[in-house]
Amino acid sequence: MTNSENMTQPGPLGRAIHSLARVTAIAGGLILLALALMTVVSVLGRYLFSLPIPGDFELVEVGCAITVFAFLPYCQLHSGNVVVDFFTMNVGVKTRGRMDSVGSVIFGIIAALLTWRLALGGYDMFRYEEQTMILGLSRWWGFIPIVASLALLTVVCFYTASRQWSNRTL
Repeated sequence: MTNSENMTQPGPLGRAIHSLARVTAIAGGLILLALALMTVVSVLGRYLFSLPIPGDFELVEVGCAITVFAFLPYCQLHSGNVVVDFFTMNVGVKTRGRMDSVGSVIFGIIAALLTWRLALGGYDMFRYEEQTMILGLSRWWGFIPIVASLALLTVVCFYTASRQWSNRTL
């Protein structure tokens, strides 16, 4: 591999991060699809037979939270976040890359703080045996995939920051 190819191709760590982000996003998409199908079945059941799926809104609530967090690492990795580049349109590529890198580091710090706080929040839900109203499901289990997604997001942010700083493609 030549030096110029090495600048654009991710190494083993980058490939692992890409794979994890992709698998997490696919899992989020499958959860979202299942929630959509469940909602259709519940609405049809309510309309046709006056028999909705009990607790459907509880499942949608937890499932949507899991889904949103599952998409974040992939979105960051592929520069899918909203960027206001009004002030950076006329700066050089190197300067823009470094500014993006600083933004990714800040996002990584925020993601790390959210990971820590949500892990503690999930532990509190476990300790106090918090449950949903209709189904009586334990609330803590939903925190596991959310915290895992945020931990991956933290890694992705610092990975993208290092790639952006040196103006390498992600």
